[in-house]
Amino acid sequence: MFTILAVEDDADLLELIEYTLGKEGYDVIGCVDTLAVEQILDEENISLILMDRNLPNTEGSIFIQSLRQKGYNQPVIYITAKDSDDDILEGFQRGADDYITKPFHLDVLKARVKAVLKRTSGVFDVLKVRDIVYKANSKKFYIEDKFVELTHLEHDLLLELIKNKDVLLSRDLLLENVWGDSIDTKQKTVNVAIKRLKGKIDPTGEKDYIKSVRSEGYMFASTPDDK
Repeated sequence: MFTILAVEDDADLLELIEYTLGKEGYDVIGCVDTLAVEQILDEENISLILMDRNLPNTEGSIFIQSLRQKGYNQPVIYITAKDSDDDILEGFQRGADDYITKPFHLDVLKARVKAVLKRTSGVFDVLKVRDIVYKANSKKFYIEDKFVELTHLEHDLLLELIKNKDVLLSRDLLLENVWGDSIDTKQKTVNVAIKRLKGKIDPTGEKDYIKSVRSEGYMFASTPDDK
């Protein structure tokens, strides 16, 4: 089951969104502001965020931009009355996967939600490389059948590396695909994140999952080196 987080300060509209998507089989968590959003993202397996841009305590797209910088990478659909071409372009520049302008038909909402989830959730249920298993339905990694606790950022980074196994990924590409920002985030950030990830999935360094290529980037090796 997909879990959707809807952030909308209009209580009546929020209730309608919850009811409509609930009937479609989604689990919907509703918020009238952004105050509890980070806690929910940390505690729940959120598949999609529906975000109003006109909120009482913040501008929704700026809030999403700040989430991206912290490593949260859930897909986002903005649902907003900001409907000019500049507003829509700004929304996509600030992390939107889709953009719905108010007023909207509920069938459009259902179709857009379904399309974004299909596009972003992946087509695999289980992904296995060497002794690492990734279960897409729970978004969890296991090594030798033991659960590996990762942060959101570490999860996205390892998944990006594994999905592109044996392919050298530059730091700029990782910044763009994982952090969503190759300009404001420095390449050194990638080095630090890789080091922390290695410490969790290969603390002894014996398995050598992730190989670094000096001045180039990183690669996940699908086969171990012969010792």
